[in-house]
Amino acid sequence: MSESGSGRGAAGAGRDIVTAGVVIIGNEILSGRTQDENLAFLARGLNTVGVRLREARVIPDDAAVIAATVNELRGKFDYVFTTGGIGPTHDDITAQSIADAFGVPLVLHPEAKRLLETHYQPGELNEARLRMARVPEGAVLLLNPISRAPGFRIGNVFVLPGVPSIMQAIFDELKHRLKGGVPVLARSLSCQLGEGTLAADLARLQARYPDVEIGSYPYFRRGDFGVTLVLRGTERTRLEQATAELAALIRTLGGEPREGLREG
Repeated sequence: MSESGSGRGAAGAGRDIVTAGVVIIGNEILSGRTQDENLAFLARGLNTVGVRLREARVIPDDAAVIAATVNELRGKFDYVFTTGGIGPTHDDITAQSIADAFGVPLVLHPEAKRLLETHYQPGELNEARLRMARVPEGAVLLLNPISRAPGFRIGNVFVLPGVPSIMQAIFDELKHRLKGGVPVLARSLSCQLGEGTLAADLARLQARYPDVEIGSYPYFRRGDFGVTLVLRGTERTRLEQATAELAALIRTLGGEPREGLREG
């Protein structure tokens, strides 16, 4: 079964570009108490199936903010992924907030309850843990191979836990059912030149290759400095041509290009 988008044209309906937004939910992320590990994983995983992450937001455990953010992004992108706030405690309010966003009640899902019953010993499935079996009416469960408490999908919104290992396991189970577009390929070159040395020629190179995104990222480490240049595009031939021209440019300016990242 393939997961469909909600009408921005289209996930998988002949479009070259399929988009996604990510909503990271949690006061602990905003306070700095917990460092998010999910965004980079989702960005990489989505790209492998041809879905481009266009926007990410970090928001608090606030029901009105969650509902408003999800409603905005689900109308803007083909897919939306949320992480965090679907556990058993009082501040896990994401499921109810998503139900509010869609205007449906939160209900006890019988299959979700059954899955939790297989995970906990008799008598351990208390009211708090049963919160993890409540999903918006009409939602489809996303199976959790680790702790059994499922995520869920409603419309084009995928609701995932915040614990990185569990979120990653659920996403790996579902990502190949997404309808993607053309994957973005990437190449990178590093050199011991300053950005100012490269800037003018790099701008001209970008103008010659408007279909290739070229990013410049300076680094400073152990007394060494330089810049890593990342090129991204969907056409392999154009990407390789731009990379070769960039390598020649670096040599012309007195640097030595070192190849790094290759995706696709």
